[in-house]
Amino acid sequence: MQAIYEVRNLSFKYSNRDYLFRNFNFTVRSGEFVVFIGPSGCGKSTLLHLLAGLLRPESGAIVVNQRVNPPAGPDRFTVFQKHNLFLWKTVLENVALGPRITRGLSKTESRDLSRTLLKRVGLEGFENFYPHQLSGGMQQRVGLARAFAMKPNVLLMDEPFGSLDAQTRLAMQSLLIKIWSEYAGTIVFVTHDIDEAINLADRIIVLKRRPLEIMREFAVPEDRAIRRSQSFEPRRMELRRCIFDLLEPENEADKYHEDLRVSKAFE
Repeated sequence: MQAIYEVRNLSFKYSNRDYLFRNFNFTVRSGEFVVFIGPSGCGKSTLLHLLAGLLRPESGAIVVNQRVNPPAGPDRFTVFQKHNLFLWKTVLENVALGPRITRGLSKTESRDLSRTLLKRVGLEGFENFYPHQLSGGMQQRVGLARAFAMKPNVLLMDEPFGSLDAQTRLAMQSLLIKIWSEYAGTIVFVTHDIDEAINLADRIIVLKRRPLEIMREFAVPEDRAIRRSQSFEPRRMELRRCIFDLLEPENEADKYHEDLRVSKAFE
């Protein structure tokens, strides 16, 4: 399978800070659903910004479809934890705007496409609502419709369901998989939730904190339709235990450094 991303010897840091990445390498294959999981503050969101072209590496290369360090473009679309919808536009206008600007669709074409996608995400009848009139889960459904309306080669997702309650989060995971299976693009997804990673990923990449390193990768070849079934539970427990055991020392280190920062503040 052809690589859509090749990250070669990536190094990056913010000014006056330690390196977040140093000689970091990985590959994402076309059509793959890759989930990154790691401790808070290790650089997962920064990695997505680099993959999106919103930040540039200090050294090394991010190769996207054989282009080296390309700037941000419509071939990659990022979905953030906050919906980032235009509050003054209706649901339909929010979804239709991207296809008109980046894909050159007419007003009628973009609205027809948007209505189709809004129906797919369960928001038929809400086209003329404004974001403030929707629940958090509904806002994220609009965000999903907007992302797929762009038809990017790669969808970059930065904990998009992190603020949702557990039931809504599971529903959104199912919806994402359902639409993605028709869309057949590539998804790079960041989460703190081990079960979410297991539910969604073809491949889970467990990250170690600064400078960012890959501790281990887990392939999850089982069909997603059975991943919430009772028969999958032994496999889920095994994956959960392995990932938790890798992350626990990292999370303990994070608590230690947080305690140090707090204690110094009171000195």
